[in-house]
Amino acid sequence: MKGFDPCDYVDPKRARRMDTFVQYAAAATKMAVEDSGLDINDENAPRVGVLIGSGIGGVETWETQHENLLNDGPRRVSPLFVPMLIANMASGMVAILTGAKGPNMAVVTACATACHSIGEAWHMIRRGDADAMLAGGAEAAIRPLSCAGFCSMKAFSTRNDDPEHASRPFDKDRDGFVMGEGSGVMVLEELEQAKSRGAKIYAEIVGYGLSADAYDMVVISAEGAARSMTGALASAGLKAEDIDYINAHGTSTVIGDPGEVTAIKMALGDHA
Repeated sequence: MKGFDPCDYVDPKRARRMDTFVQYAAAATKMAVEDSGLDINDENAPRVGVLIGSGIGGVETWETQHENLLNDGPRRVSPLFVPMLIANMASGMVAILTGAKGPNMAVVTACATACHSIGEAWHMIRRGDADAMLAGGAEAAIRPLSCAGFCSMKAFSTRNDDPEHASRPFDKDRDGFVMGEGSGVMVLEELEQAKSRGAKIYAEIVGYGLSADAYDMVVISAEGAARSMTGALASAGLKAEDIDYINAHGTSTVIGDPGEVTAIKMALGDHA
């Protein structure tokens, strides 16, 4: 990420022990907590949880440590290789940095990771497992190996001569997506508690749906995606006509976009 300095958010020694995706999560969390005004202290820490996922985890750490192994032997592999690699380290390190001692876990569901993280964190608050959750996702996968994999899938756009228009979801001339990286974290809080402390409330989560299409590793079945949306509507007690905005996946891939359009039409009917 251009211009990103992890030392703006964590001390240099700790930053060196983090994969880049964890650094991103730490930075996003710091900004989110400061914006929320939530004070995590000894009294409320056991009721504040963390659920930050990553679709791939520490791919940078994997690559660099594999190079160390091949070039210099096993003794040159960092003793922190595994802790830096695993996807749940974003949640773990954020807990260490913030002092949050409530539920702590990670979701790994590819492009749906952060959405699932937020939805499951919402469930935890509704169940009474926590009063507040730091939830979201982080990714830092712009590395030779992962990019080569996406290229082999023909998932990347090859419109290199026109980068400003390379990603064009739902366009008839689309040819793939453009890789990005970063982190997004939200502070979710039980409504009455948020009101009582005068929190700045941006939105209320009222429903959440998830499903599997049990169809293919990469090609979506519209039926499965539609059930996620209708499940969210049912959970919220809303009708299709109540929806004003859809945040589409919109990968700009040849095979992905048509299935998503069909799913939206199946879920919302004439309102789509």
